[in-house]
Amino acid sequence: MGMFDWLTGTKRPADGVPPRSPHEVYQALLAVNRPTAPYVVRPAHQEGVDLVAEWKIVDASWYAIFSKAGLKKVFRVLMRFDPAKNEVRSIDQEWSVSWNVGVPTLSLTAEFSRGQSNKVSFGTGYAFTEEGQYGEVYSYKFSSSELKTPLKEAVTSAGWTWRGLAFGKL
Repeated sequence: MGMFDWLTGTKRPADGVPPRSPHEVYQALLAVNRPTAPYVVRPAHQEGVDLVAEWKIVDASWYAIFSKAGLKKVFRVLMRFDPAKNEVRSIDQEWSVSWNVGVPTLSLTAEFSRGQSNKVSFGTGYAFTEEGQYGEVYSYKFSSSELKTPLKEAVTSAGWTWRGLAFGKL
């Protein structure tokens, strides 16, 4: 374990786990996707990185939930492969969200945020339900670890290192 691994969110594979090919790691990261997850992992070569993991904030089945949650900021994880070192380098990028009639509009925040971040948003809404009873109508919790933990596990179980960056080139 490196001296600053805890600070950058770097996670190394367990001893004895042989490194798989870059293609296998790429496929393992894409396999993190599932229909019920509030995030998506997608190729992002046109954005200058290998993969991006981000909240499904513009997905029709999810934006109502994010809108009710009143999220003001979301983030995404940019990933680039370094096959020479068997590591996936990552940087978090934060975005501001404004809601117009329940539809999200994303814009880059005025204050630039780069590096590793841990974000948690949660809340509960109470109102009269369809049965006429007063009660909880929605509850939510979004955590950056919900997005990043499966990514780190996919990388380390493939024998690669997840390297979180705060400085330097991705």
